[in-house]
Amino acid sequence: MSAYDNRNSLPPIRSASGGRASRQLPPISHGRNTKKTNKKIKYRGQIDYLVLMCVLLLVIIGVIMVFSSSYYTAGRGEDGDMYSFLKRDAIYAMIGFIVMYFVSKMDYELLKPFVKPMYFGSIILLLLVFTPLGVIHNGARRWLNFGIEFQPSEIAKFTLIITLSAILDDNPHMLDDVRGVIKYMCIALLPICIIAIENLSTAIVLGGITVVFLFIYSPRLRYSVSIGVAGVAGVLGMIFLSWRTDRVEAWLHPEQVANEKGYQVLQSLYSVASGGMFGLGLGGSRQKMGYMPEAQNDIIFAIICEELGWFGAAIVATLFILLIWRGIYIAIRNSNEPFAMLLSSGITSMIAIQVIINIAVVTNTIPNTGIPLPFISYGGTSLVMMLAGMGLLLNISRYHGKSSE
Repeated sequence: MSAYDNRNSLPPIRSASGGRASRQLPPISHGRNTKKTNKKIKYRGQIDYLVLMCVLLLVIIGVIMVFSSSYYTAGRGEDGDMYSFLKRDAIYAMIGFIVMYFVSKMDYELLKPFVKPMYFGSIILLLLVFTPLGVIHNGARRWLNFGIEFQPSEIAKFTLIITLSAILDDNPHMLDDVRGVIKYMCIALLPICIIAIENLSTAIVLGGITVVFLFIYSPRLRYSVSIGVAGVAGVLGMIFLSWRTDRVEAWLHPEQVANEKGYQVLQSLYSVASGGMFGLGLGGSRQKMGYMPEAQNDIIFAIICEELGWFGAAIVATLFILLIWRGIYIAIRNSNEPFAMLLSSGITSMIAIQVIINIAVVTNTIPNTGIPLPFISYGGTSLVMMLAGMGLLLNISRYHGKSSE
């Protein structure tokens, strides 16, 4: 049964005489684990420990690989501290785990009253990037500095998922007609268009999440297909009508622009190829020794392949597959509660889209674009927000659906 079918009430029961009979549900009691709010019964259990295990392992691998891929360039930097990236990444990981713990303990429905402030707050932060408060790194203006640097687009991913989930939960028939779909797309496109000005890759992730929600919740497949096709056309237009055409050339013929746009692509392929089955050993990468620019960031999967080999890369990929599978399972299990189902689907699709794009870029399957590998790539805002999302997924995994009293 689809999510669209589940959002409607149960059909009436026919009496023996053929007339309608009221549906009588027996009272259900689950002892002290039963919590009643808003005339709903929550079937509360334990968190999904497989999700927790996958997240813990991925973050541990990420911290280790950030250090392994960065100590050479960090040691040759201005401060000469080879542990600088490790220290910051470990601090962000600890902050992220604290956030994940508290989010996993709260009732996810408490997010609903804060949907509008979160949505418009994220829009304001995205716009502030284009003011003097915006910070430029490597030619890209994507950060804000309020005493501490952070990336508003990473926050926007989280807030858009919550916003769209709450809106669709409060308006269950919103996606039944064209007018509702247009309204839905306007809400989603506002942050997406702002982000796309400087960060097309993150805009693609948000666009993918928006289409996933359409596919899940709209009773008409043509809406999600049409929006998806329009989104792909828009992305292609932004690529071929801007400076991003250089990345397409580097993707198709990296050897012809080896000293320019194709440099990182070739170094990435060298890393993947030289690792072989079991790799050169942890810390044994040669490409990170001044050849691979920003090795600890979006391209870190290439260093994993080089040092841990295809076997290590397969372990990382398996952890992501398990995590995505459990996210889908949690969403299906809560299909009778649209808000929980949509939150789970949004978080899971965000991880899946980023993993697919990141690995595809590293292997030169698609043109180079800056998408971090969740939990592993260096980046404080990304790591904290991803762990916050995992806290929400663990929160939802405690409940086995809901039913009205």
